[in-house]
Amino acid sequence: MQVTETLSQGLKREFQVLLAAKELEERLTTELSTLKDKAQIKGFRPGKVPVAHLRKLYGRSVMADVLQNAVNEANQKIVTDNNLKLALEPKIEFPGEASIVDRALEAKDDVSFNVALEVLPSFELADLSDVTLTKQVAKPSDEEVDEAITRMASSNRAFTPKDEGAEAATGDRVTIDFVGKIDGVEFDGGKGEGVDLELGSGSFIPGFEDQLVGAKVGQSLVVKSTFPEAYGAEHLAGKDAEFDVTVTAIQAPGETKIDDELAKGFGMESLEKLKEAVAGALGGDFEAQSRRKLKKELLDALDGKYAFELPPSLVHQEFAAVWAQVEQDLKTRGKTFEDEGTTEEKATAEYRKIAERRVRLGLVLAQVGETADIKVSDDEVNQALIARVRQYPGQEQQVWDFYRKNAQALAELRAPLFEEKVVDHVLAQVKLVEEPVSKDALFADEDADAASAESTESKADESQAPSGDDLPAVAKVD
Repeated sequence: MQVTETLSQGLKREFQVLLAAKELEERLTTELSTLKDKAQIKGFRPGKVPVAHLRKLYGRSVMADVLQNAVNEANQKIVTDNNLKLALEPKIEFPGEASIVDRALEAKDDVSFNVALEVLPSFELADLSDVTLTKQVAKPSDEEVDEAITRMASSNRAFTPKDEGAEAATGDRVTIDFVGKIDGVEFDGGKGEGVDLELGSGSFIPGFEDQLVGAKVGQSLVVKSTFPEAYGAEHLAGKDAEFDVTVTAIQAPGETKIDDELAKGFGMESLEKLKEAVAGALGGDFEAQSRRKLKKELLDALDGKYAFELPPSLVHQEFAAVWAQVEQDLKTRGKTFEDEGTTEEKATAEYRKIAERRVRLGLVLAQVGETADIKVSDDEVNQALIARVRQYPGQEQQVWDFYRKNAQALAELRAPLFEEKVVDHVLAQVKLVEEPVSKDALFADEDADAASAESTESKADESQAPSGDDLPAVAKVD
């Protein structure tokens, strides 16, 4: 096997590999000799089948394997001899129109092929001693804990039937049957029976609940409403609909009591213990938000520290993923680039920069992790898998089997664990300043931050995991 480098330009490399006809013949003969001892062919005793006969029967398939093995060996030799780190799998090209297998099988000619690949850039890790980051920290106040408990109490309060002839009021729970129509035609997801709806909760599409205020048990009425422009179901978004609604029951909310009995309903010994648990949960939410903002600030700082050539294929791959999400979002919301105050050309340039940033930061964090010898244990992956499984009550075994049988899905669970460990390692190298802030300040511009934060982590495709039943179309989707 002769390997010759034919191109070295930036991160692109190309090699020509030559396999002499004699070498191919030797490889084929060796494989057929090995097959001879295993083959069981009618009319021949085990181990006595002539190689020539085996060549006639299996020569093409064996030679195909020989060529594939040669390609694999060449790729490994190129990487090892040149100390390369590949960005993606090499691209193999066999020149010529004639069948490579036939030519090799007949040993008429040498066989050559080209190997094109992209390598990862080489760069030095930056000194971060001059980087100062601000970590916003907030603690839940007593008022915020009390508000959370009040919401919990309201959502778990008892409802009792109202007197005969009583009208439904905001805050009441009504039980309804309904059939939705658009232009007089029923639509999928627009029908329900025995559906409980708390008036004023905003659970259904805008305007639906308001028209039920004042209704009585047994009353039938027509509710007119319009689906939001950004509604999740594209065929319903922005459409005017009419619902034939029958009220079958009305219940009034009971008194909201915040006491030890309420706490026991949530599995706590006392109201004081419930407050401690709620404060801890809120504190965890605050810390998670603080971490998100700090991480974005860190990634911004790292992005400003590095400038190196990026593998074009990686950027293209990342951009394709980002752009697919952008187009799907516009389609779902029924919007165009012009509706968003931009053009497709400007949006393309913007999202390409995002793709470049993601690739750059991914390479930086990967090198930091490699240099620091950061590892993710199997136990940590199992814990992440258990957490994922718990997100699908009733389907735990199905989700568990999905990940256990899908190596790529498990790898996507491992990736964010690795990233968080690397982030912790990098944070230890910078100066951190804590800034006490309010809850409102901590969560300010959260949507904007979420939209602009270009996380480098790889996330599992949850759309492939089992999902629950769809909500009725009339139910509001935020």
